[in-house]
Amino acid sequence: METLNFLMQGFEVATRPENLLVALFGAFVGTIVGLLPGLGPINGVALLLPLAFALGLPPETALILLAAVYLGCEYGGRISAILLNVPGDAAAVMTTLDGYPLARQGKAGIALSLSAVSSFIGSMIATCGVVLFAPLLAKWAVAFGPAEYFVLMIFAIACLGGMVGDKPVKTLMAALIGLALATVGVDSTTGVYRFTFGSVSLSDGIQFIIVVIGFFSVSEVLLMLENTHSGQKAVKTGGRLLFNFKEFCFTFWTMVRSSLAGFVIGVLPGAGATIASAMTYMSEKRLAGSSGKFGEGDLRGLAAPEAANNASACGSLIPMLTLGVPGSGTTAVMIGALTLYNITPGPLLFEQQPDVVWGLIASLFIGNVILLVMNIPLVGLFARMLSVPNWVLVPAITAISMVGVYAVHSTTFDLVLMIGLGVFGYILRKLEFPLSALILGFVLGELMEDNLRRALSISAGDLNILWSSPISLVLWALTALMLGMPALRWWRARRTAQVANA
Repeated sequence: METLNFLMQGFEVATRPENLLVALFGAFVGTIVGLLPGLGPINGVALLLPLAFALGLPPETALILLAAVYLGCEYGGRISAILLNVPGDAAAVMTTLDGYPLARQGKAGIALSLSAVSSFIGSMIATCGVVLFAPLLAKWAVAFGPAEYFVLMIFAIACLGGMVGDKPVKTLMAALIGLALATVGVDSTTGVYRFTFGSVSLSDGIQFIIVVIGFFSVSEVLLMLENTHSGQKAVKTGGRLLFNFKEFCFTFWTMVRSSLAGFVIGVLPGAGATIASAMTYMSEKRLAGSSGKFGEGDLRGLAAPEAANNASACGSLIPMLTLGVPGSGTTAVMIGALTLYNITPGPLLFEQQPDVVWGLIASLFIGNVILLVMNIPLVGLFARMLSVPNWVLVPAITAISMVGVYAVHSTTFDLVLMIGLGVFGYILRKLEFPLSALILGFVLGELMEDNLRRALSISAGDLNILWSSPISLVLWALTALMLGMPALRWWRARRTAQVANA
């Protein structure tokens, strides 16, 4: 009952006219930022943070603005992923696997509307979880140390083998290429230059935006130039703009399962929406079995990552509010916003600043409704992007990609690197290597290395720390199971064939 009273107090704060206006503005800006490839929620929140402080907004209003931008980016990232096969951010990588095939089948409207509802359900379930279980889950998240996080990343890499149909070897090789790209740059611990080949431009490593735009955007442009001629449309348009009741029922439990899993993963500091979307996609693919058409336009393959990444975004607020530990890169920026107002996040925040905490939580409910109401009517407008001929679309995608990459360091080297990676990505796609596994390997690589170094520093170099806790042992067992699954499936298929021939 006390929690309900606090929540009502939060709705009183969130429904003030100025806060509603700020939430509407943040949701719109977040959707646009999420739509643009490579920017993502971190950049969206970081761009508006100085504006919020400069305008003298009160802390609860500033946090409502940043939270609306955060959610809007998670919604918007799916649009370019579905329509152009270019993910708006890392969390939308999995959306391309089935979202883009659906668009190519003339079901862009269905994909966009269903993904919007999946995002809504994921966010709402996670926000309810924030209200009910924040203190309990925060204590559980503390149990994950650097060693546990490292094994979690190993488990995620092992799961990639079952992500793309019957190509586990190519999937694993793509993930290893991503891991290799993540090692480029200065070693943060020793200061040694690794794989920079004497280039100062590579000393900071390869930026994520360059990798994702190179491998997805540039390679997609090359495929469009190869497969289409001037004036021809890239994909089919037409068909329904909204999903029907049967399609909703078909994907409903996928949304619920993925929302719950994404929320739990989001609570883990540093895990993030990328891991949540990847793991839920793979688990739903296995649940579907032979009846699924994942990778060819399965609605469940679209609903799962979209529900999971939005649930994870909301779940990442729990360690931020209750422990003062950022649950993701975006919440790290939001912690910076709190410090600007001389507010220290942590266990006492709920008692000392109830208006800020509960106003933020209540605004998540309101922001999700705003985003759903905003996105569903715009489905037709977004889908019309597919009617743009290639002679307009290709230069537009190229220009946006180059501007986004050049803005990182303002160097032509980044543009050359983007094109080089794009050509490499084009070759990999022609050889049927899954680029989504490569991007996930790149994202997980830095996290794996950082957590491994921290774990070994804590244990003075003793490797036993990697399997000394019950959580680590469970994750290692699951990793062994995932690695053994392809061999087990091959053995069962061979045995079945032998019995049939006998």
